[in-house]
Amino acid sequence: MTAWVVRRPGPVATGPLERVRLPVPEPAPGEVLIRVEVCAVCRTDLHLAEGDLAPRRPGTVPGHEVVGRVVGRGPGAGRLATGTRVGVAWLRSTCGGCRYCLRGAENLCPDSRYTGWDADGGYAEYLTAPEDFVYPLPEDRPAEVLAPLLCAGVIGYRALLRAELPPGGRLGVYGFGASAHLTAQVALARGATVHVLTRAASARRLALELGAASAGDAYDAPPEPLDAAILFAPVGDLVPVALAALDSGGTLAVAGIHLTDIPPLNYAGHLFRERTLRSVTANTRADGRALLEHAARHPLRVATARYGLDQADRALADLAADRVTGAAVLHVGD
Repeated sequence: MTAWVVRRPGPVATGPLERVRLPVPEPAPGEVLIRVEVCAVCRTDLHLAEGDLAPRRPGTVPGHEVVGRVVGRGPGAGRLATGTRVGVAWLRSTCGGCRYCLRGAENLCPDSRYTGWDADGGYAEYLTAPEDFVYPLPEDRPAEVLAPLLCAGVIGYRALLRAELPPGGRLGVYGFGASAHLTAQVALARGATVHVLTRAASARRLALELGAASAGDAYDAPPEPLDAAILFAPVGDLVPVALAALDSGGTLAVAGIHLTDIPPLNYAGHLFRERTLRSVTANTRADGRALLEHAARHPLRVATARYGLDQADRALADLAADRVTGAAVLHVGD
């Protein structure tokens, strides 16, 4: 099969991805073999390719927003019939028995494993995944619309929960890429007022089209104090900016897996009056199911840019240069 691997992590301009031919993988016990229809491109893939996220194995196939069909099953896998349309997300497996898993926080499991980091992902024609960690998907929506929900949507959904936005509250969204443009729609459907702060003019236009009350530059002050904010841009300099924009009792959730260094905070200006700074770590399967259920009830407008599998390196370069509005999606098997 055709696949891309991270051969030499480094700046995207140096070509860290390499197109290769690999054997079609065999599903292990409890796993299914999936033929890939599409795979969305996540900023985490860029962090892996450029070395911000240290590779856990050499020559890993990235990609963890996969829509495809079950075409084979390993021993013990029987819940999903051959031909079932499924989604593969970032969280690949957990131990199931640690204190985090037992209390419903499997995203914090110390033995968690991740698609496209610990095991080969979706920048390929086939991949395998544990049956218990894939999501059955509807047949009535295009694959390219479903794929970004599996990470961009799910992580944004968890970040929204972590931000503790009150009913009818005022939400600030810093950065407006694949995850943010979906999360803003979830918040709007719940009656929130959304203010978007991002550097790209095209993203500001999209934010207003989707219903944001305002859209300004990332370092601008929003037009009113915020009850909650989510930082999607991996820019630590924006943490004090977003904290200063919070009203008393507000919460800032940082949604990314990677963030540049945060500058010093001023206690009175950034944290006093019970303002809270929180991180977001991966997601649980419950988060994934909840987001997919929300999307079924309130269909999300998913802005996508189409690439062929042979253009995966260009898709990453475009993402790095902020040339993608919404989500880049690799079309593999359609």
